[in-house]
Amino acid sequence: MPAGLILLSAVPVIMGAVRLDGLMGGAAVTPENARFFAVPLPVVLHIVGATLYSVLGAFQFARGFRRRRPAWHRAAGRLLVPCGLVAAITGLWMTLFYPWPPGDGELLAGFRLVFGSAMVVSILLGVAAILRRDIAGHRAWMTRAYAIGLAAGTQVLTHLPWFILFGTPGELPRALLVAAGWVINLVVAEWFLRRDRRPAQLRTRSVS
Repeated sequence: MPAGLILLSAVPVIMGAVRLDGLMGGAAVTPENARFFAVPLPVVLHIVGATLYSVLGAFQFARGFRRRRPAWHRAAGRLLVPCGLVAAITGLWMTLFYPWPPGDGELLAGFRLVFGSAMVVSILLGVAAILRRDIAGHRAWMTRAYAIGLAAGTQVLTHLPWFILFGTPGELPRALLVAAGWVINLVVAEWFLRRDRRPAQLRTRSVS
């Protein structure tokens, strides 16, 4: 699973690295990137936070590794919580305060605010669950938060067929294609969570 999750995040991670290189290397300012040069800190924090969250977070889902190295799992989690919060909060900030690029609109901004807020809430609920020693609740909320955070990779896949068949999407199709990435990830996350709970439920019934 970690390899697949890292592969899914590869394109956003590479694009983020290119964006950072451009900001630090004096790339030409264009209408598409002018907002980043005007206020670079939010996008830099977003890229760094999202990169660490998506790549390091993938190893939290390696069940065998997690059982063999519980101390590593806990230490990584303490780093991933602030990384995830930084990625989500800076994403919300950029949606609210950066000028929207061509092709974005109110619907897409609304989706970003909803799912970005959901990621923040999920991380905080996951932290609250582990403080109560609620392992199942912690795993569920952190899985949902990671699914939202990893949606940038899925959004590449949702956009690709449209680009091939129709070219650059307009404002409405773009908003729906971006939202589809979040929805797909959350549906898959819920499927995995239900699948993991089912054996435990069957064992409980057999004992009773």
